[in-house]
Amino acid sequence: MDQQPAQRLQTEQPRIAATLRAAFRNNRIAHAYIFDGETGVGKKNAALYFAQLLLCENPVENVPCETCRACKRVESGNHPNILTVEPDGQDIKKDQMTQLLNVMTKKGYESGRRIYIIEQAHRLNTAAANALLKFLEEPDGDITAILLTDAYHMMLPTIQSRCQRISFLPPQREQIIQMLTEEGISPSLAATVTCLTADRSRAAELAADEQFVNLRKTVVKLVQAIDLHVTDALMLIQTEWGPFLKEKDDTETGLDLLLYMYRDIVAKKAGLTAIAAYPDLEEFTAGLAMKLTYEQLAANLEAILQAKKQLHRNMHRTLLLEQLVLSMQEGLSVV
Repeated sequence: MDQQPAQRLQTEQPRIAATLRAAFRNNRIAHAYIFDGETGVGKKNAALYFAQLLLCENPVENVPCETCRACKRVESGNHPNILTVEPDGQDIKKDQMTQLLNVMTKKGYESGRRIYIIEQAHRLNTAAANALLKFLEEPDGDITAILLTDAYHMMLPTIQSRCQRISFLPPQREQIIQMLTEEGISPSLAATVTCLTADRSRAAELAADEQFVNLRKTVVKLVQAIDLHVTDALMLIQTEWGPFLKEKDDTETGLDLLLYMYRDIVAKKAGLTAIAAYPDLEEFTAGLAMKLTYEQLAANLEAILQAKKQLHRNMHRTLLLEQLVLSMQEGLSVV
């Protein structure tokens, strides 16, 4: 890690750092927080910063010292009072939450606050969410929960209402694109990857990933095929989508890229000036914007969003894409 949590947070999210310092200074620590924002905006780093602050032996002006034993163990991931849960496969399961809550309700290995961090908290399955909800309703002692999510709307309203929400603003996309192009990444590819993550390092990794570059090209081919004839699109799925259907994450990335393509078309039709995800395809998206109605575009966007939901229900991925194409073609045939 090039910078310690406090330095990174102050650089990347100064407003969030000030909010957390004020809570500590005023001794107004909530028993549960939701940190929400796009992928790559620094939610996990903020959680570690806050954990350091809450456990620091020598905080200075409401900032963790980062040199004491507690701070160093938080940074290295070895502090016994901090537990982290992340999805096991596609979901966070009930037994994961049961195990976590059992540890949280027992006497800690060390004195001081106990903190648990739930990554991708919107992926709590129903049983796990209900187990967490019961614990949130009856907090026990000096325990703080930090739930991280980039899909706040997918979380149970009952969990949302029992947590203090702290929303992270993404960095200016134009700045990230400029930094990526200065590193030798093409402006068009930089525009695409910055739709998927606000983390410059992750964006650069995606741009350098040959599989991702090929996936982007394949998504473009699919949109072009859908515009021509449903048979062409179905054939493309059989012939070129195979490598991207082996892993669920790759399929989801493909659906995201497809979604951004249609958002470009909507933006072009509406005359918006936002940075496109595919600036190199402006002529093509402009043509589709002229051809398609708002109703057709809205139907296509909804079909893609529904496909993303079905993906997490373990639907067969080839069948999922085929059904998506048929749904989109049906929408295009209705004028």
